[in-house]
Amino acid sequence: MTVGMISKPHERLAEILAGEMEAVNTLIRTRMASDHAPRIPEVTQHLVEAGGKRLRPMLTLAAARLFGYSGEHHVRLAATVEFIHTATLLHDDVVDESAQRRGRPTANLLWDNKSSVLVGDYLFSRSFQLMVETGSLRVLDILANASATIAEGEVLQMTAATDLRTDESVYLQVVRGKTAALFSAATEVGGVIAGASEEQVKALFDYGDALGIAFQIADDLLDYQGDSKTTGKNVGDDFRERKLTLPVIKAVAQSTPEERAFWERTIEKGRQQDGDLDHALGLMDKYTTLEKTRQDALGWANKAKASLDFLPDHEIRSLLRELADYVVSRLS
Repeated sequence: MTVGMISKPHERLAEILAGEMEAVNTLIRTRMASDHAPRIPEVTQHLVEAGGKRLRPMLTLAAARLFGYSGEHHVRLAATVEFIHTATLLHDDVVDESAQRRGRPTANLLWDNKSSVLVGDYLFSRSFQLMVETGSLRVLDILANASATIAEGEVLQMTAATDLRTDESVYLQVVRGKTAALFSAATEVGGVIAGASEEQVKALFDYGDALGIAFQIADDLLDYQGDSKTTGKNVGDDFRERKLTLPVIKAVAQSTPEERAFWERTIEKGRQQDGDLDHALGLMDKYTTLEKTRQDALGWANKAKASLDFLPDHEIRSLLRELADYVVSRLS
């Protein structure tokens, strides 16, 4: 298939970066092997083979290509980013007691929680080995900070998810941790390893940060108005799981005492009954919180595109701009 025939920006990026992505995949397969614990490649292979767009490692390769990098360290860093992402997915599924990921049974369901946690730990360790091989303390600092921020975001979400005092600033902090931190680190290290200027590295960080926030807000919005065939989730899963995401936070902020009592019963106390989801959707409609959430997602996508103005004029830059539009195009 030629590049011109592919419509989605991440697919066109994948085509342009096909050779480097193959090198990343080879490295991933090599480094997730274990001579002493066959359970490790079993579990990781299950998750890796489940598919996914591999967006995060692709962002690292794209950032390096944007600045004409010709070495091999960007491949190590892209594999590092994917290992960190996979490790967090393994841990998340245990924490969330999930039974399905990308349409397939989760590792914790097929094996057990202990295997998922320990294999996730193994992948984190492998990711740090790969970072060190680049010989760049700056890169190590960026990715180590991102790993800590991700863990911090997950812990914050655990405590804030069912607390009605959670406001938009706390929500943003959670999103920056659980999603945007790895997006921004992925783009930032690609620029660092390629020798981009400080202003350009900052622009790459800003792009990844805004793209990750737009991506997560869009995901949270689609939970309430998406098509389950496309999203892989049932409408209202977040409500049933008592997750305070942006559409609900906006509705709670404007609620009457009676409406707040409804949110306290369904989200804080988890005492849900038939008809509650429809009532929740009615309250979101009353305060137009789905549309306001959509505008927020579009705003972050625009911030991502604006940060690209500081980067070289290049085919990759155009695709990154399209990618920012694409992550929110599902909301139109």
